[in-house]
Amino acid sequence: MNTPLAEALSAVLLVAVLAWAVVRPFGLPEAVMAVPAAALAVATGAISLDHARAEAERLGPVVGFLAAVLVLAHFCDVEGLFQACGAWTAGWAGGRPVRLLTAVFALASAITAVLSLDATVVLLTPVVFATAARTGVRPKPHVYACTHLSNTASLLLPVSNLTNLLAFAASGLSFTRFAALMGLPWLVAIGAEYVVFRRFFARDLAAAAPSPRTGEPPEPPLFALVTVACTLAGFILTSTFGVEPVWAALAGALVLAGRALWRGRATPPDVVRAAAPAFLAFVLALGIVVRAVVDNGLADALGHVLPTGTSLPALLGLAAAAAVLANLINNLPAVLVLLPLTAPAGPGAVLAVLLGVNIGPNLTYAGSLATLLWRRIVHQHEHDVDLKEFTRLGLLAVPSALVPAVVALWGALHIA
Repeated sequence: MNTPLAEALSAVLLVAVLAWAVVRPFGLPEAVMAVPAAALAVATGAISLDHARAEAERLGPVVGFLAAVLVLAHFCDVEGLFQACGAWTAGWAGGRPVRLLTAVFALASAITAVLSLDATVVLLTPVVFATAARTGVRPKPHVYACTHLSNTASLLLPVSNLTNLLAFAASGLSFTRFAALMGLPWLVAIGAEYVVFRRFFARDLAAAAPSPRTGEPPEPPLFALVTVACTLAGFILTSTFGVEPVWAALAGALVLAGRALWRGRATPPDVVRAAAPAFLAFVLALGIVVRAVVDNGLADALGHVLPTGTSLPALLGLAAAAAVLANLINNLPAVLVLLPLTAPAGPGAVLAVLLGVNIGPNLTYAGSLATLLWRRIVHQHEHDVDLKEFTRLGLLAVPSALVPAVVALWGALHIA
C-alpha cells in the first residue's frame, strides 16, 4: 500500500475504533471493532506484520498485569471491601456533605492508587451512590469525584492505571523510584481538585441533609486487606530484585480468587469474566492500530512540535500536549503515540506525558475509557450528567491540577 492510502486507512481505523468505544452500539464490547480493525491494518499493509507482532509483544506483559489487577479488584469486592469502605465513610461523615466529600476524596484516591482506576469507577461509584442516599446528601459532588479521581489519583503507582504501566515500562524506573517521583505531583493534583470541587459544588455541599440512617458497621474484610497489603509489598520486592511485578499481582489475584472458589462464592467462568478478556483484546488491538497511525506519519508530525529536554517549560509543554491529545484521541492511544517520542529524553519527559494523559481526560467524556464507563454507570443509577456542567468543571479542574503537578514533578526530579 502506498503511503497516502496507508495514512488515510490507519487514521480511519483509529477513528472508527474510538467512536465504537465511545458509543458501544447495542452494548457490544470495544473489541468488536478494534480486533477486525487491527487485522485489516495488517492485511492491507498499513502496518507490517513484524511491527504488529512487536507491538503485541510490548503490550503483552502490560495486558497480563492489567488482567491480574482487575481480578484482584473484583474479588476484593466479593470479600466486601468496598461495601465496608462505604459504611465507614458514611459513619465518619455523619450526614455532613463536606465531610463526606473529604472522605470520598481520600477513599477514591487510595483505591485508585492501589487497585487501579477501574476499581474506583466500576466498584466504588455504586457504593458512593448508596452512601449518599444513606446519609441523605446530594450525590452529585461525590459521584463526580469518582470519575475525576479515577484519572487524577491514578498518578502514584505503576499499577494505578494502564497508562502508568506503559509509562513505567518506557521510563526504566524501579517501582519505588516511580512512586517517589510521582508522590508529590499526586498529592498536589488531588489537593487542587479538592479545592476546585469545594468551590464548584458549594451549593450542593451547603444543602442541609436529613438525619442519616445508621446501622451496624460491617466486619472489616481482614483477608482482603492483608492480601492487598501483601500484594503491594510484592510489587516493591519484585522491583527490587528485577522481577516483573505481574507475578506479585498474579499471586494476589490467585489468592483472593482461589478463596472465593473454595468457599463457593465464585465459579471459574466468574474469574475469567473478572479479567475482562474482551477489554484485554481491545487494548492489544488498539495498540496495533495506533502503531499503524504512528508508522504512517503521526510520529514525524508530533516530533516537529513536541518540546525537548526536561526543563520546566519543556515539561509543561509535554504535559499540555499530552492532555490535548488525550482529549482528541483518548488517553490510551495518546500515551502509545507519545512514549516512543519522549522516552529518549529520560524519565522526566515520560512522567510529564503521564501527568497530561491522566489529568487531562477530566476535560471531556472521551478523554479516557474510565470516564466513558463512569458515565454508563451513572446513567444506570438514573442520575443525569450535564455535558456543559461536566465541561465547566473540567475547564477549572484540569489546568488547576495539571500545572502545579508538573511543577511538583520538576521539583521532585531535582530533589529525589
